[in-house]
This record gives sequence, structure tokens and C-alpha cells, in this order.
Amino acid sequence: MTSPLLIKGNRSGRDITAVTPESAGWKFVGFRAVRLKPAEVERFSTEAREYCLVVLSGKIDLRLSGGLVFNSHFKSLGNRQSVFDAVSPAAVYIPAATEVTISAISDCEIALCHAPSDQQIRPPVLIDSVAMKRSQRGQGSNLRFVCDILPQDHPAAASLLVVEVVTPPGHSSSYPPHKHDVDNYPSETRLEETYYHRLNPAGGFAFQRVYSDDRSLDEAMAVEDHDVVLVPRGYHPCVAPHGYELYYLNVMAGPRRHWAFTNDPAHQWLIKT
Repeated sequence: MTSPLLIKGNRSGRDITAVTPESAGWKFVGFRAVRLKPAEVERFSTEAREYCLVVLSGKIDLRLSGGLVFNSHFKSLGNRQSVFDAVSPAAVYIPAATEVTISAISDCEIALCHAPSDQQIRPPVLIDSVAMKRSQRGQGSNLRFVCDILPQDHPAAASLLVVEVVTPPGHSSSYPPHKHDVDNYPSETRLEETYYHRLNPAGGFAFQRVYSDDRSLDEAMAVEDHDVVLVPRGYHPCVAPHGYELYYLNVMAGPRRHWAFTNDPAHQWLIKT
């Protein structure tokens, strides 16, 4: 039986996956991934939500209109051919009340990350790929590579946080297990989260577990290329098996735009080694 937290992605066709607050049964995070062929066009309105558009691969032209946006045109966006390229992605913050037109220049894959906006009038922002913080996290078989696309210190957004991570074969990630499901600022903040998974080679799989201290939530999932895992609460570690590189794009949002987490006390000792 498939876990209710696992959303299987389509490996072909235009629409890869979609999560809304209604489909997830929560309040904040939405996510959609699409693939476009050259000259194909995707149009939508952001309505009352803010978006972070991430060009996962390929190149696009982006036109925005409405509100303070007027007629913004971002030309030839896209820095890489694969999410596994060691290059930061092209990304644009898109405010609420905006009409969006995406035109594909080449075969491309687009992530549309969204969350509720606030009452503040916000402009669109081209997020500087060169300025995105790239870092290594962990050590040994817990080493992974992080790119902060829209972190908490970026002033553009009202509620969105977006980050991508590449985990080498045979390594763990989001580990030691941590959670962010309690409003206890500054020690911990409540954030919903999605994981959009990609595998290299694409025929591989990885594992993710989502569990709570009392095990009232305890789901262990085998994830494949283009799958999404929902993290409404609890700890949520990942493992990439030997031979397969794991990428995931995280989208987080909650009552406070700040990422503060608590490690599982049972595994806290790993931090000291």
C-alpha cells in the first residue's frame, strides 16, 4: 500500500506532480513540477499566493504582468542541463496577483513552489544564482551538498523557503533526523515541507522515513524519480543507496518564515562524532 505521504510523479508528459494545501491536508505549502518542450507555453495566475519559480533544467523566457509587476520580462533563464550539475539554478520570486507566462526555449523542467502571501505589495525578484549560498553539510557518509535558493534571510518573500540538496550515493541526508513542527521560536518553528526527489541514474530509488516521537506518525517510503514526499510533522531523514545520486528540492512554509529545528534526541549523539 502506498503511503499517504508519497505522491508518485509522472515520468513522462507535461504534468509531473502537483501538491496543494487542500490535497495535502495542511495550510501553507504548495508545489508543482512541469516539463515543457521547445516553444510550449505554461500560463497561470498566482492569485493570493507567492511563488518561487525554479528552472531545474533547460531554458525559458518568463513574462509577468499585473499589480506592481507591470510587464516584467526575464529572458533566457536557465543555468544547467540537469539538477545534478554543480551549478545553482535560475530562480525568480513572483508575488501575488500576477499573471505568469512561461515559454520554453529548450526541453526544460520547472518547479513552481508556492505559499500564502501577505498584505504587503511585493515586486518580482530575479534571484541571483551566483549569490546563492552553496555549502557542504555533514561529514563522512553523511556529507551532502546544499544550495540555498530562497533562504530566510532573503527579503523577497513573505513565507516561502526553498532549498535544494544533492546527496552522494551511499550517503544519508536530512540526518541526524530533525523536525520543525512546534511553534517554540527561536528553538523550533512550525514548517510544512515537501521533498521533490530526483535520482541519477533515473531508474534508481532512495528511502525516506517520516516519523514522530510517539510513532503516531511512522511512514517509511521507497522514493523514485520525480516523487514527492509530504512532511506535515515529525522527523524526515533520507538515504541514497549505493550507485544512485539523490537530489531533492525542499519547499517550506509556516506561520513564521524562519527555519529552526530539533534533532531526534535518540540520534543527537551523531553530532558529536
